[in-house]
Amino acid sequence: MPNPLLRLAALAATIAPLLSWSAQAEVVIGVDISSTGPAAAIGIQTNNAIRLWPATLGGEPARYVVLDDGTDVSRAVKNFRKLTSEDKVDAIVGPNITASALAGLDVLAETGTPMVALAASAVIVEPADDPKRRWAFKMPQNDSLMASALVDDMRAKGIKNVAFIGFADSYGDSWWAEFNKAAGNDIKVVAQERFQRTDASVMGQVLKAMAAKPDAVLIAGSGTPAALPQKTLIERGYKGPIYQTHGIGTLEFLQVGGKDVEGTLFPTGPGVVARELPDSNPVKSVAVAFADKYEAQHGPNSLTQFAGDAYGAWMLLDSAVGRALKTGAKPGTPEFRAALRDALENTRELVVPNGVLNISKTDHQGFDERARVMGVIRDGRFSYAQ
Repeated sequence: MPNPLLRLAALAATIAPLLSWSAQAEVVIGVDISSTGPAAAIGIQTNNAIRLWPATLGGEPARYVVLDDGTDVSRAVKNFRKLTSEDKVDAIVGPNITASALAGLDVLAETGTPMVALAASAVIVEPADDPKRRWAFKMPQNDSLMASALVDDMRAKGIKNVAFIGFADSYGDSWWAEFNKAAGNDIKVVAQERFQRTDASVMGQVLKAMAAKPDAVLIAGSGTPAALPQKTLIERGYKGPIYQTHGIGTLEFLQVGGKDVEGTLFPTGPGVVARELPDSNPVKSVAVAFADKYEAQHGPNSLTQFAGDAYGAWMLLDSAVGRALKTGAKPGTPEFRAALRDALENTRELVVPNGVLNISKTDHQGFDERARVMGVIRDGRFSYAQ
């Protein structure tokens, strides 16, 4: 009669290589988001989507290490260093704000770790030939793409001059530059005012903007802080059109803004208004599928731009990891991180909830006009405008 202990030993010898391969194949992704602090409204939506990420990437087991940076740049950098040095992640997703993404570029270059940022400004990935930005990719549409959508809408409505009220940081700077570039000689900016994300009042800025008698006002902010200038404009009796950026796409913005943000016009990714899109929209089927999945957990009309971006990051990594593994490189090694970076850079026609990605050596964002539509706030929710 065979010895049971020998049988167990033989079985263990058979299984051990499989377990070893499984451990080697585990893909580890670090996530840095702003679950607290001024950008918490964005970070919370991001985290909601991350909780829906499948437990695999490229067909292999995946582990996600999620850290909160408190909307603090220095804390974000500390998180980047922890994720790369202690957790040995294969890639980083996040952060939610541009300043933190820029501050983390040195860590990416030092460690050879790719990042899929969830912040909007193109300066995160441009200029493309900068060695530090070699490792940086991002999900949200470039401000230039969204600014041109706004300008097209303004032209169609006969708007000739605009007052600009923007964040006094890199987000506001980027929108100031891109809006002026898109507007050209057709639309004149008659006032430029700035405010901090943490400001309790913007009365002075609003009064100066209104004194310029603009046809419309553009507020270049994100999350709940972007509601303050608009509420103040309405309080002071402004009656003209108010435009916001795609950065407002949080439920908290709707709650804080209330009736004062009804009728707001803004560019957005198609995922936010998925079910209202025409059937001809190339993103609709993927966007609706994610909307169904997300809203099954969080309720009707709860989907936001930021949730769509976060889930799109998983879809992008899932595609890229599968291609990186085919090189023979093993997760957890510098060779795999390099292969993953190369795979991200060669993503073609990948449909995600907010657009279609074609990433290249000269474009580490990858969206085109299929990634934008105009939205309007109607009856307290984000709706499709055109």
